[in-house]
Amino acid sequence: MRIAIQGEPGSFSHEAALKARPEATILPCSLSAEVFAAVRTGSADAAVIPIENSLAGSVLEHYDLLLAHDVAVESEWLLRIRHNLIGVPGTSLERIRQAYSHPVALAQCRRFFVEHPEIEAAAFYDTAGSVKQLMELREASVAAIASSQAASHYGGEILLAGIEDNVENYTRFFLIRTRAAVEAEVHPDKVSLAFAVENRPGSLVQVLQVFAGMETNITRLESRPVPGRPWEYVFYADYQLAEPRTAYVVLEMLPKYCSMVRELGRYRAATGV
Repeated sequence: MRIAIQGEPGSFSHEAALKARPEATILPCSLSAEVFAAVRTGSADAAVIPIENSLAGSVLEHYDLLLAHDVAVESEWLLRIRHNLIGVPGTSLERIRQAYSHPVALAQCRRFFVEHPEIEAAAFYDTAGSVKQLMELREASVAAIASSQAASHYGGEILLAGIEDNVENYTRFFLIRTRAAVEAEVHPDKVSLAFAVENRPGSLVQVLQVFAGMETNITRLESRPVPGRPWEYVFYADYQLAEPRTAYVVLEMLPKYCSMVRELGRYRAATGV
């Protein structure tokens, strides 16, 4: 399987893709839009995208892209995010004066920088990309913060492992494919969908009452603005599925209260890390 990811080889998305499909060929893309385009055009069989981090929250761009393309979620899983200080082989922690990484990764390692005030945090476009740059420059006073996968891929040396502030740091990933190619889950227990409601009192409450009436639990609900239509919003929801038929009933009932409903995927909820 050819799986597209956003980011350089060695990124957390790369690690997540190999966790899902160890035999896959990974196709790195610079932008998330390119990832979805690769699936749409068939140059990739699937894509692995981060959708939510337990500390940083949602990857909002990916929700927008899920709605904009004819793709669906086939499966989800969790990846423990472990940040490591990586240097060129032969250097030491004492020599490091600057550490590059993605701004989110830097923000998740604040305690490390407080404990090492001599090291300056420097933002970079990608965690794995910062290791790639490090190994090209070969500067002993510069480090990168990224995954062990990135260190292994580019030949960097882990100077200090597990420097993240919070060990309960997980990212939820989706495996997406074109709707026609998605392999239907036999026993799904979770659904992701998008819907829009009319701008009138009580419309959102009526939608939520549909779920309450089906005795299903909404595990996540988030709104996003509709591009080009100020003050209009799309809601993204995840809900638990007690039995498969519930999803069909929900899809039948929601259009009574919604101007748009689109199911994004039925799948098994991630159970481990």
